[in-house]
Amino acid sequence: MEAEMQFTDPEQSEPKGPQKHWYVIHTYSGYENKVKANLERKIRSMGLEDKIFNVVVPMDDDVELQNGRKKIIKRKVFPGYVLVEMIVDDQSWYVVRNTPGVTGFVGSESTKPIPLSESEVQNILRPEGETTRRRPALDIEPGQQVLINSGAFESQPATVTEVDRERGRLKAVVEIFGRETVTDLDFDQVEKI
Repeated sequence: MEAEMQFTDPEQSEPKGPQKHWYVIHTYSGYENKVKANLERKIRSMGLEDKIFNVVVPMDDDVELQNGRKKIIKRKVFPGYVLVEMIVDDQSWYVVRNTPGVTGFVGSESTKPIPLSESEVQNILRPEGETTRRRPALDIEPGQQVLINSGAFESQPATVTEVDRERGRLKAVVEIFGRETVTDLDFDQVEKI
């Protein structure tokens, strides 16, 4: 009885060694772009282009009306956070962790950071051309009741006073401690009752 020999294609076999993944680093608020620039400078000066590949501050185009004109404004999707695509080893971890403005890796267990899943990366880093935030459609009119589902007034009923469909925002009155308080909300912060 002859033994069957199995050959594996080297291109299809499991890659050896560490893998590159996307990680999230926490920064001081407002320092995201400075952290990105400092980290990119460190990568070049220390020759770490083979370990740290991309540094991204996720941005989104937000359409606002100013003086009756539409204006596209760039906004940080996750203020206080920067994404880094890298192979984690002692040197690359140390360089990222010790960049001025970085407070640490998100989700790290002691010194080993936890990478983002592929689906999380796809959701955050949308393909080119898909940059404008899609506002949720909400069929609501002034005078209607809504329930606030996030923010300071979470779980509170409110009465809508204004609807700005262009910006995806509304104003509503909430009764707190026997007083009416006007609050400005995104469409995704409320649901119809």
